[in-house]
Amino acid sequence: MLTRVRNTMNSKGFKRGALSVAMAGLFALAAPLHAAAPASKAPAKPAAKATEPVQLEIVHQLPPARAAALKELVERFNASSKDAKVEIVSRDWRVGTIPDLLILDGAEEDAFVAGKPRYKPLHAMMREAGVPLQALRPPAMMTRTPVDTKGQLLALPVGLSTPVLFLNKDAFRRAGMNPDATPIATWFDLQQALGRLADAGQSCPYTVAEPGRVMVENLSAWHNEPVAAVRGKALAPSFNGMFQVKHVAMMASWHRASYLRIFDRGEAERRFAAGDCAVIAASSADWTDFRRQQTVDVGVSRLPYYDDFPGAPQNTLADGPALWAAAGKKPATYKAAARFVSFWLQPENQVAWQRETGYLPLNRAGLLASQSDLLGDDLENVRVAVAQLTNKPVTSDSSSQPVVERERVRRILDEELAFVWADRKPAKEALDTAVLRAGAN
Repeated sequence: MLTRVRNTMNSKGFKRGALSVAMAGLFALAAPLHAAAPASKAPAKPAAKATEPVQLEIVHQLPPARAAALKELVERFNASSKDAKVEIVSRDWRVGTIPDLLILDGAEEDAFVAGKPRYKPLHAMMREAGVPLQALRPPAMMTRTPVDTKGQLLALPVGLSTPVLFLNKDAFRRAGMNPDATPIATWFDLQQALGRLADAGQSCPYTVAEPGRVMVENLSAWHNEPVAAVRGKALAPSFNGMFQVKHVAMMASWHRASYLRIFDRGEAERRFAAGDCAVIAASSADWTDFRRQQTVDVGVSRLPYYDDFPGAPQNTLADGPALWAAAGKKPATYKAAARFVSFWLQPENQVAWQRETGYLPLNRAGLLASQSDLLGDDLENVRVAVAQLTNKPVTSDSSSQPVVERERVRRILDEELAFVWADRKPAKEALDTAVLRAGAN
């Protein structure tokens, strides 16, 4: 059973008053320039027979807090719509008829898009329904799964995020550092800070959620270093270059020195939220989870970079769950789904979605809201993430690489990196093996 998320009004909670002011500003921007003339009276017509609203089924893989945000969005849509209703269902999309809408990520998304197309392209659905698609043009640093070869959206990337650095400000203060003034722009800066944290008795100075995604995919893009190379006529994984080996080797030395702790998937975020770890590299969307728990005073900053790599920092990568429309549905179903997508992209719903989920903006209205001072620090994670993603124009090496950004490759990377943390393989051997495994059919 999904539960509604309720926010507090204290300094670590969210500010609903600021949200209302920001929404009012966005409503003003969206208001018509001229008021409509009063309608003239017309002869009364016989009442048309009421028709049943179109019912849409949607399934998702969102974690509880973000599932609650989806539930609230669906409830607002249903309350405002007479001819279409959305129902959140919990079932395996592979069994029986495919649901009308699906929010998928990782291995589930990989399975859904594999083989014969099971989806209706989003851009085609919106065009055929006559509903404008008010979304940002897909950026080159975004995962390519929901985008076709022409750059058109196949699905709506409702859950985009990018790795950033989160700080436990209380831990920094206990170690005699000002968390708002301590420099952590470079990896050397961070190492200095971690040393002081360790000296102050911090048992987990630094941890990383999804090591492969952070250490290989995003840090390579952040330093404009390739992770794929042409082999024959196709691209193949190639993330065992000098940069990747250097970073993993340094992380191995940090692990031996107890500066770095590596945990199972999901455990690193839990440890940081509980106050056990002082610094974590994790998804920008985790900002909302960390603040809701109110256990630590959380700060957010960009990922560090190596200043001996020319041009760094470059840009990081954005990915996450996307909303897909199933193929083979009736035109009325697609029209209803298009109206739901349009509702999701309305300014006030964009702001609420970003605040409640931590995900990145889907259109210009959401982007403008994230840059507004009216929301205080509610969207500080979005500001940092967007600045990181757009730090410099994307290059061929810093753009998304489909052959690497897949659940299977990430799993292989994390498995091989685990040998490094256990001192069973040096960095180069682990990455060489990961490339061979990822390139195998």
